[in-house]
Amino acid sequence: MKKIINPWKGLEGYNCFGCAPNNESGVRMEFYEDGDEIVSIWKPRTEFQGWLDTLHGGIQAVLLDEICAWVVIRKLQTTGMTSKMETRYRKAISTKDSHVVLRASIREMKRNIAIIDARLYNTEGELCSEAVCTYFTFPQDKAKEEMFFEACNVEPEEVLPLI
Repeated sequence: MKKIINPWKGLEGYNCFGCAPNNESGVRMEFYEDGDEIVSIWKPRTEFQGWLDTLHGGIQAVLLDEICAWVVIRKLQTTGMTSKMETRYRKAISTKDSHVVLRASIREMKRNIAIIDARLYNTEGELCSEAVCTYFTFPQDKAKEEMFFEACNVEPEEVLPLI
């Protein structure tokens, strides 16, 4: 896997709840490219619980939605917005888990609409939740002008993320 370089890191005012590394209230996700998939390894925290020691379903949806956005950013080299998200919760995730793993990839493209599949696994590798996101992608000029997006690259070296 290769670590994806966040193209907005260091941009003044950048405070995304999903991926800004300095947003203390956010989930601060990082991403990797693994073939056709985008991968994120994330550590649950107690402040994101719903029921006692259980990761809130809304936070799970945030994680799934965010990784879908990064599929668009890296694989399509543009930005956009989620227009529809269908989420299925299969198994509770403990906030005491050492980590969770998210994987997402493009299922289908229809002009400027990307259909993206995302899955969230617990520490034991069990599928806990999944989503299908319909993502409206922006033309590159709009991504550049409105989202300050130039390109999304990866680090040159292969890495094994620390879990």
